Amino acid sequence: MPPRAIVVHYHELWLKGRNRSFFLNRLVDAIHRTLDGIPVERIGRPGDRILVWLGESAGSEEALRRLEKVFGIAYFASARTAERDREAIREAAWEEVKDQNFSTFAVRAKRSDKSYPYPSLEIERDVGAYLQARLREAGRQDQVNLRAPDLVCRIEVSPGPVLVYARKIAGPGGLPAKTAGKMVCLLSGGFDSAVAAYKMMKRGAHLSFVHFYGTGGQAGESSIHVAREITSRLTPYQLTAHLHLVPFESIQREIVRSAPEEFRVLLYRRMMLRIAAAMAERSRALALVTGDSLGQVASQTLENMVAVGAAVPWHVFRPLVGEDKEEILAVARRIGTFEISAEPFHDCCPVFLPRRPMLRATPADLDRAEAGLDTAALVRQGLEGAAHEKYRLVAGCVERVARPEAAVRAQGSGGDAACDAPGA
Repeated sequence: MPPRAIVVHYHELWLKGRNRSFFLNRLVDAIHRTLDGIPVERIGRPGDRILVWLGESAGSEEALRRLEKVFGIAYFASARTAERDREAIREAAWEEVKDQNFSTFAVRAKRSDKSYPYPSLEIERDVGAYLQARLREAGRQDQVNLRAPDLVCRIEVSPGPVLVYARKIAGPGGLPAKTAGKMVCLLSGGFDSAVAAYKMMKRGAHLSFVHFYGTGGQAGESSIHVAREITSRLTPYQLTAHLHLVPFESIQREIVRSAPEEFRVLLYRRMMLRIAAAMAERSRALALVTGDSLGQVASQTLENMVAVGAAVPWHVFRPLVGEDKEEILAVARRIGTFEISAEPFHDCCPVFLPRRPMLRATPADLDRAEAGLDTAALVRQGLEGAAHEKYRLVAGCVERVARPEAAVRAQGSGGDAACDAPGA
């Protein structure tokens, strides 16, 4: 019979003091919604952990796979349950470790229910001796190592059945979804902005995404499908998301027509910030997020980032500002956005690229460069032309719903659903 309980541990939430209940309630809610569609009998909070009791027909491996995307979890494990007597605990421990590959092992017991008559140290010694004897009977020479064992068999004695597990799975850590307010992320489709979004979501922020796209390029190279796929891949971490698709080429052409060539890319970025800020204000978000990394490209020198950011009276968070490309790509591979961003697509930013882009602009330089632009009208144009799509996690799959008229403008129609890929 498969294990019926999943033990969920957290650590950072213990730092929250009087606010701990708020964060724990959000974590339990995220677990509930992530496991939607899997038979769950109940979710409890005994002691300093969360217990998920699965129904008889539940698939524990599917539940474990989904929990890998729940922020706030330090680690979790599929646990065997045992009656509260020594023989049952010994047998459960043996069933847990007998098929595992290890050379050294240890037993760690935690007795939160003090009515159980045997202290933790005695449980560890008893079960450890039993496991070593059974291993010898099976012809194995595995040794006890209390300092640095290859495998740890954990026994938790709390009210109810005793829990036994040896396979500990790392969670993503961080803070539970929707605990740190709303933000709007400028999603380019490249590696950086997706990783920047992930990092802010890991701190509990709930993100909406704004993607600026151009026309042209080869058939099948529109950036819209990339933005949709990245949003779909990131949605399980925060349960829901909105994606705003903004046609940008006509705005770029107006900038090219009216502004000095060397400032073009910086003015593109200022206009994107203005449109994103207007969307943030509409949705009552508190800040913007970008994937800027200091010095990575010409538009991301310190001077240029300051000059671009001065266009809006909003906080612009840049969680990747101090990271190099290899660090960013490593995270992209781990969260499953690398392959999506590596697909060919038509990026609007390099369109009409200047031959010699400005490296060290000031806010005053950019103010003068766009003096001939009606920035308010261009912002309205971006807002009015935007398509809006909603994403939500339902039974382990991400559903996309778009307004019919918006979907037509954004080169797609209706809605769809895609199950989150295993191991992504």
